[in-house]
Amino acid sequence: MKIGLYFGSFNPIHTGHLIIANYFANNTELSQIWFVISPQNPLKSNLNLLNKYHRKYLIDIAIDGEKKLKTSTIEFSLPIPSYTIDTLTYLREKHLDFKFSIILGSDSLQNITKWKNYEFLIKNYEILVYERPGFNSENNLGKNIIMVKAPLLDISSTAIREMIKAGKSIKFFVPDVVKEEIEKNHYYKTP
Repeated sequence: MKIGLYFGSFNPIHTGHLIIANYFANNTELSQIWFVISPQNPLKSNLNLLNKYHRKYLIDIAIDGEKKLKTSTIEFSLPIPSYTIDTLTYLREKHLDFKFSIILGSDSLQNITKWKNYEFLIKNYEILVYERPGFNSENNLGKNIIMVKAPLLDISSTAIREMIKAGKSIKFFVPDVVKEEIEKNHYYKTP
């Protein structure tokens, strides 16, 4: 089985994440897309990071009923900060019959040379890249990096958190069930 690993903080999950995951699930050879929730990205601050279990629940309710989309908490049991290469090594040992590919945006591709053991990663794993507005999607890193023409949406979790803090509506930026859960629990309200 071929699995697409979509790494991220998902803080919170939004429509852009879901459209990308759905696109890859239905327009590539991937059998499933796993949302791999990063408890702590080594290249980002965790100041505004919602509890990892709350983020998992928001993803779960957003993808409920979608057979090709799954939530993965694999990084919850690994050392923090999370490094993609360590997660992939663990997953390969645990799932010998699966082939893993990485899904990432062109913004993350620009930072890939800062990743732990990035040369090994690029050499040994297929990396499927979707374009993010404002980020160059040129590939000069090798044949395992495949550019995929996916729908472009300029939505970010950061902007959604800022909208919430400012008291603005996030309707249509996140699924209704996610919006309701965020509002019910007052997530992202405090600075």
